[in-house]
Amino acid sequence: MRPLLLAAALWVGCAPAVLAATSVTLKAEVYDSDGVVTLGDLFDGAGSAADVRVAAKPGLSVVLDAGAVQQLARRAGLDWANAQGLRRIIVRTGADSGTATAAAARSGNVEVLTYARNLSTGDIVQPEDLIWGKAAAAPNDAAQDAEQIIGLAARRPLRAGSVAAARDVTAPQVIAAGDIVTLTYEAAGMMLSVKAKAMGRAALGEGFAAQNLTSKRTVQAVATGPGQAAVGPGADQILASPAARYALR
Repeated sequence: MRPLLLAAALWVGCAPAVLAATSVTLKAEVYDSDGVVTLGDLFDGAGSAADVRVAAKPGLSVVLDAGAVQQLARRAGLDWANAQGLRRIIVRTGADSGTATAAAARSGNVEVLTYARNLSTGDIVQPEDLIWGKAAAAPNDAAQDAEQIIGLAARRPLRAGSVAAARDVTAPQVIAAGDIVTLTYEAAGMMLSVKAKAMGRAALGEGFAAQNLTSKRTVQAVATGPGQAAVGPGADQILASPAARYALR
């Protein structure tokens, strides 16, 4: 029994440390100046965990997965609720955004998102494909946030160092004309699936016509993935909600 009692005592002794996790808040603007991102760079009130390393930042910026950061913070005794539901955190170079902005204005340069590597037509933009850089001017449709570009497909070949813009990308095509797809109808706790032939192509979240292979009836569907589409209320919800379409990326 002694080993069991000892184990119980250790468990009870550890419990308060778990409950006493320090609540922290993500900084409104996240900057790093030495190429190593730490919890102190990310959060206000990180305390003794401020020096815990999160990632290296070899360029002018790095994009971090918010879920992975949250888990690392928890292991270091910090509690970040992520009430905004952020998916990614962008860390830029510099410690004083106001000074950096003023300097950019004086020099005629602006801070912009650029491509870190050459991309071919159809390539899906990944977090590591975008870095912050300087340009003499930014196009009107320049991406203000990496989330506007990540997960989308290149419309044409894109050169490393060029400014990331909305015109460069489109939703990735997942349905081609003639594909056999699975149509899913879901409502009131009921789910039905049938096979159909796509009558046109579609990207994630886009509508297309599909012909039921059994009844030969043509219905309107919304692409939810390669070979997958929603019909009925689920499809209507995706088409009506920008947030739902974004979640499909």
